Amino acid sequence: MPVPDVKPFTVVTGHYGVGKTNFCINLALDLAERYEAVIVVDLDIVNLYFRVSDYTDLLAEKGVRLIAPMFAGTTVDAPSLSAEIYSAFEAPGAVIFDVGGDDAGATALGRFQRDIGQIDHDMLYVVNRYRDLTATPTEAVRLLKEIEEASRLSATGIVNNSHLKQETTAETVLGSVGFACETARVLGLPLVCTTVPEGLRGVLPEGPVPVPFGSGPTAPASAQARYVQNAYHIKTYVRTQWEDPEWEGP
Repeated sequence: MPVPDVKPFTVVTGHYGVGKTNFCINLALDLAERYEAVIVVDLDIVNLYFRVSDYTDLLAEKGVRLIAPMFAGTTVDAPSLSAEIYSAFEAPGAVIFDVGGDDAGATALGRFQRDIGQIDHDMLYVVNRYRDLTATPTEAVRLLKEIEEASRLSATGIVNNSHLKQETTAETVLGSVGFACETARVLGLPLVCTTVPEGLRGVLPEGPVPVPFGSGPTAPASAQARYVQNAYHIKTYVRTQWEDPEWEGP
C-alpha cells in the first residue's frame, strides 16, 4: 500500500520506543502528496528524545506545518501546551497528532477529547513486538486500555511497527505479524498496516494471504506468517546520534 487508508484527522499513540514518531513523519510526508495542507501536532510533552519537533526542517520541506509544545526543542521539559493546537481542529487538509507514550501524554490528549470527539477521526495504536512491555498481545492490550482510559478516546485501528532498528530483517517483520493480528483480534480492531523498512521492498513477501493466529513471541519459525498484508513501506528518519552515518562522535 502506498499509504495507509486513514481519515484526514488521525491520532497516533502507543508505548515509548515503538516508533510512533518515525511512523508519524512517514505518514505526514506521504499525506502531503495527497492533501494541500498537512499539520502535525507534537503532543509528546514529556520525552526529551525522538520528538517530531526535532524534524521541523524535514517536514517543512514538504510543506508540513508543525505545532509543538512551547518548550519543544529545548532542554526545558515542562508539560506546556500551545493554544495554537486548537487551530488544528478547524484546519483544512490532514492533521496528525503524535501523542506521548505514557500517562502524561494520554492525559494531555484527554484535554482535547471533546474537540476530537466531534471530528470524524482515527486513533491508531502503534505496537512493536520487540519493545518491552508490549511484547505480547496481553501486554499490548493492557497498555492500550490504560491509554484509552486516560485520554477518554478509543482506538480505531492497530499499526504493526515491529522492528529492531538497523538490525530489522524480513524475518523480524514476518515474526511480528501473528502477534499484531492476535492483538487486533483481541481488541476487535482492524490491523491497518504493517510497516516495512524501505530497504526490504521487494525482499519481503507481501500478499493477501491469511495470517495464522497464535504465531506470537514464543511460536517456532514454522508458525510465523509467510506473507505481510497491508505492507506500508517507510523510511527511517528517527535515529540516535550513533546510528546516524554522518555522526563523527563527540
